[in-house]
Amino acid sequence: MWAFFARDPVKDFNYDILPETQETSGIWTLHRGKRKTGGEPVSVFVYEVSTGTEEQTQLAKAAFKRMKTLRHPNILAYVDGLETEKSLYLVTEQVTPLAAHLKAQSDRGGSGDLEMSWGFHQIVKALSFLVNDCHLLHNNLGIWSVFVDRAGEWKLGGLDHMTPENEDASTSLPSAKAVHSDMDKYDPPESPNGGEKWAGDVWRLGCLIWEVFNGPLPRTSSLRSLGKIPKALVPHYCELVGANARARPNPARFLQNCRAPGGFLSNSFVESNLFLEEIQIKDPAEKHQFFQDLSENLDSFPEDFCKHKVLPQLLTAFEFGNAGAVVLTPLFKVGKFLSAEEYQQKIIPVIVKMFSSTDRAMRIRLLQQMEQFIQYLNDAAVNSQIFPHVVHGFTDTNPAIREQTVKSMLLLAPKLNESNVNQELMRHFARLQARDEQGPIRCNTTVCLGKIAPYLNAGTRQRVLISAFSRATKDPFPASRAAGVLGFAATHNYYSVTESAARVLPTLCTLTVDPDKNVRDQAFKAIKSFLTKLETVSEDPTKLAEIEKDVMSSAQPAGAAASWAGWAVTGVSSLTSKSYICFCLGHCVSLASSEAVKKQSSDWSSSGWDADDSWSNEKEADIQGQSSPGEDGWDNDWEEEGRTAPATKSAALPEGVRLASEYDWDIKGDMQTDFLANVSQRATPTPTVDGWSAEPAGDWGAEESWESVGGSPGLSKTELAKKKREERRKELEAKRAERKAAKGPLKLGARKLD
Repeated sequence: MWAFFARDPVKDFNYDILPETQETSGIWTLHRGKRKTGGEPVSVFVYEVSTGTEEQTQLAKAAFKRMKTLRHPNILAYVDGLETEKSLYLVTEQVTPLAAHLKAQSDRGGSGDLEMSWGFHQIVKALSFLVNDCHLLHNNLGIWSVFVDRAGEWKLGGLDHMTPENEDASTSLPSAKAVHSDMDKYDPPESPNGGEKWAGDVWRLGCLIWEVFNGPLPRTSSLRSLGKIPKALVPHYCELVGANARARPNPARFLQNCRAPGGFLSNSFVESNLFLEEIQIKDPAEKHQFFQDLSENLDSFPEDFCKHKVLPQLLTAFEFGNAGAVVLTPLFKVGKFLSAEEYQQKIIPVIVKMFSSTDRAMRIRLLQQMEQFIQYLNDAAVNSQIFPHVVHGFTDTNPAIREQTVKSMLLLAPKLNESNVNQELMRHFARLQARDEQGPIRCNTTVCLGKIAPYLNAGTRQRVLISAFSRATKDPFPASRAAGVLGFAATHNYYSVTESAARVLPTLCTLTVDPDKNVRDQAFKAIKSFLTKLETVSEDPTKLAEIEKDVMSSAQPAGAAASWAGWAVTGVSSLTSKSYICFCLGHCVSLASSEAVKKQSSDWSSSGWDADDSWSNEKEADIQGQSSPGEDGWDNDWEEEGRTAPATKSAALPEGVRLASEYDWDIKGDMQTDFLANVSQRATPTPTVDGWSAEPAGDWGAEESWESVGGSPGLSKTELAKKKREERRKELEAKRAERKAAKGPLKLGARKLD
């Protein structure tokens, strides 16, 4: 039992003091520490009774008591404490002395006026709280009594000499100069009872301002030299250190004067901090406007402030404040300041949750800014939590979301598993390329397919690529046809010599008479490339294995396309714009609102932001030879393409538009030809095409013959089937008419025999 009373309470203290981390802070020694259970970082102020005088011990115990009872956002926060006969332990939030902080900032280029302004705002506000609300006098204000937390916010400490304003002199604590002889220079010139009660504290506030901008104060007379004090602060500083004690302003009035327009404390940084302090009581409209403005201001804000104060507020606003998509832009800006581990812990869980949102604005901004966080997503999270939500964008009625969803696949494809990339993604791409009413979206689908081809397995490449690019070459939209040509060129190494000769070249040859000169030019270049490949094998058959080495190669690992994947998320227009940006092979084509688009192309006539073009609402004809509504994969019978595809009219593209031929496909392998060199910067106007090509692209998954895919001089399969159905319909109608004429009208009660 006696052993219980003899236990050392320091050993049971819930905090560890880290060695070699001590700094002197008045009569205290400041150490860095951490909680034993959770490991949270803290600061520990230690006072050893054996090394101090009786007066210092009295001050330490008084400060210990004050810290436990005072609570204010701008006063150093008390966390825990321990008082023994030998020492006092005062645990606070993790902080750094202001002098050490300023020195570190100076080594990194110095603190800006924005950070200084908010720091002084906090100290003056804390001083005003003590003087006007608590009726206490600090009596120890100086650079030694100010501390800085991780967010760069200044906290008022050093409560050793704090006394009530009307305290009896006999019970008052020793003055600062009684304990530290070098403190005389900080004392005001008047007698202790001269002037207002706050006169001494605001005088020391003036000394603090001088030391922050000019360094340690050598003597009292140096206060007359302004040095580096900002001009906007000079008149207010002079009021603080004026000889007339009664003319010195109350801390609250000093704060008000500096916050006036043009004042030192009147800036976006202070305004943003004040809003964040009261964000919980702001209405949604104010929060929305604040987060919009915050994105523009973050570039000028201190990094520590963004990481430790803005970021928690952004995460809280999304989790509990229903802030929506408006927090995304500032969130990703702040994310640039985080390490990979911090990003994974703080932002990725929120992003994963955001992808399940039904808010269209949220979804489109996530897709637009995916390049900023894709490297932090692991493959498992992409396949199980993100991709299932992203694919809904392929069938969204909003064209902008479909567009961004297609482009996002360039970034997601390297992380998708075999099932998602070879089956699910290909099914959606087939639907978009065949049926989407927006020509640029069909074009981008072809582009994306060419880009992600290295991530497809050999079987999918053999089944999909030639059929997909063949279909693209028959699109009414010129950029889509050019995309099909460049798709063949970019994936040339995945075709055998036989496929190149029997399937690719015949398709390309039909484009040599294309109405669009740009398409013709690219077709000729691609044809020359494939012919060169065939000639090489013809001259030296031993090179066949080398040329066809990639035909049956496995999918490339993630990261192989890092050099080109960035095109899909650059130059995106603002969500608030009335137009959305469509990227045709890396260069933007601005599609105006649906009213303007109607004037250019009939296939955009129903493509308003709220138009219902969901494939689930599309009516399917129930005829022989047509696929069922649920079969939209690469293996469909494309006989119905002529009926379900939108009738698109191509139009002259706007000035400055850069077409498919200008995109760098980054072709590798034996053929290093630059298919994009010397291409005109503007599309040539093309004649109007009233619908999809009459010649179907054939079955993407079946072995194609050029009777179904190529340019046959006779009727195509679609036309033949249509003609047969029309003949059959006329024949049935004729038979019905004959039966009616022979039997005459039915009488009431008569039974129909046939």
